[in-house]
Amino acid sequence: MTAPSPTARDRILKASAYLFYLEGIRSISVDAIAERAEVTKKTLYYHFISKDDLVAAYLSQRDQPNLAAFAGWLGAEDKSLPERIETVFTRLAETASHPKWRGCGFLRTIAELANQPGHPARKIGATHKKKVETWLEGIFRANGIAAAPSLAQQIAVLIDGAFAAMLTHSDPGYARTAGIAARTLVAAALAEKA
Repeated sequence: MTAPSPTARDRILKASAYLFYLEGIRSISVDAIAERAEVTKKTLYYHFISKDDLVAAYLSQRDQPNLAAFAGWLGAEDKSLPERIETVFTRLAETASHPKWRGCGFLRTIAELANQPGHPARKIGATHKKKVETWLEGIFRANGIAAAPSLAQQIAVLIDGAFAAMLTHSDPGYARTAGIAARTLVAAALAEKA
């Protein structure tokens, strides 16, 4: 049995994800997306009311896969929690070593739309970042860390700082350095509960 052909909407989303991540939101036209998706502009606008709507859909489709990647990077519980948190950063560094890596799609989109605070994609990006923080907080609570909300914020800041530094310097080593700091913070939080 063969897999069904992707729908026009799927092709548009795939094309926009590729082009927006590679080149940025503002530099890619709707014409370029339609051409890559092999659809007409009319078809694109049938599925997405505007480019802003398409940008929001692009980020929305990144949400669950990115959260799943973080959960996968955390790994099995055969290591200590500080080691597992550091592994998230190690895996982030490995991902950033890929030649097609262009940074965090959420942060890049938020930065590109900095002058449009009400843009739906900015809200989606902020919601995603809050989900990562909430996920971390749940892990820390499950491990009996009383200051779980504060620690989750600290680790979230290290993650986003690592993204920014790696993009700025083209050096995945910044994620490894942030991982050492994260491991130290988590170990200290665990020591406080003992």
